[in-house]
Amino acid sequence: MKFEQVKIDVKNAVKAQLSLYIQESYPETYGDRKRPMILICPGGGYEHLSVREGEPIAFQFLAAGCHAAVLQYDVVGDGMEHPLPLLELTWAVYYIRKHADVYAVDPDKIIVAGFSAGGHLAACLGCFWDRQWLSDLICMSKKWYKPNGLILAYPVITSGEYAHRPSFERLMGSHASGELATLLSLEKQVTDKVPPVFMWHTCEDASVPLENSILFAKALREAGVSFEYHVFPHGIHGLSLATQETTMLDKNAVEPQCEQWILLCRNWIKYNM
Repeated sequence: MKFEQVKIDVKNAVKAQLSLYIQESYPETYGDRKRPMILICPGGGYEHLSVREGEPIAFQFLAAGCHAAVLQYDVVGDGMEHPLPLLELTWAVYYIRKHADVYAVDPDKIIVAGFSAGGHLAACLGCFWDRQWLSDLICMSKKWYKPNGLILAYPVITSGEYAHRPSFERLMGSHASGELATLLSLEKQVTDKVPPVFMWHTCEDASVPLENSILFAKALREAGVSFEYHVFPHGIHGLSLATQETTMLDKNAVEPQCEQWILLCRNWIKYNM
C-alpha cells in the first residue's frame, strides 16, 4: 500500500488535506487493473473531524479491494463557512480523477462516503455537482468532480423539524438565512442527477434523527435515483464500524447487528457500481 497526503488547493482552505491509501498495482500480476476509490468524509458536526470515521473505514474498503482516501476538510475552528467544505471535497474528487492513471483508479467509480455531518457534505456534492454555481465557484468543468456514488452513514440531511441544529449553525455561520437553510436542506435538492446511494441509520439515533435519512430516501425514490437503504433497530449516533475497534471506550458504541453495514456496502459496490 502507498500512503500520500496532499494539501487541498482551494482558496481560503486552512488545514484541509487529502490522505490517500493506494493499493499497489503489480501490473505483472494483475495487468491493467483499475480499482474503485472510496473518498471518506468523517463526521463531527462541522466542529471537528472524527478519527473513528476516517482511517478505520479506509482500511475496511482497502480489504474489499478498493483504494481509499480520507478528506480532512476545514471545520468551524478553522474559520470554515459554506461553501468551503464543499469546494474542498469538489477539489478532492477532481484531484483523484485527474490522477486516476497514476493511482490505478477507475475514473467511473469514485464514490464519496460520509458520516453524520460528513454525510451532509457528501450528499451536498451528490445534489449539487451538476449546478452551474458550483462549477463557477470551483472554476472547472463538472465532469472532473462528478461523484459516481454516495455512501451515507447516519447522515445530517434536513434543516427543518428534524435538523441537527449545531451542524447547520456552524456551516452557515455569518451567512445564515432562510434561503441558505433551504438550499442546505438536501431532501429539497434531490434530482435525477444524484448518483446511486447506499445509506444506513438506526432507529435509536438521538442526535441525528432517523427522519433525516427517511426524508432523503423519499426524495431519492421520487426522483428515480437508485438507492439501497438499511435501518437498524438499535444503536447510538456515530457508530462508525459499530465494533470494538471504533468503540470510543463506550460499550454502547458496539452494536453487533450494525456491524454488517460494511459487508452490505461492499456488496453494493460490487454489484451496483
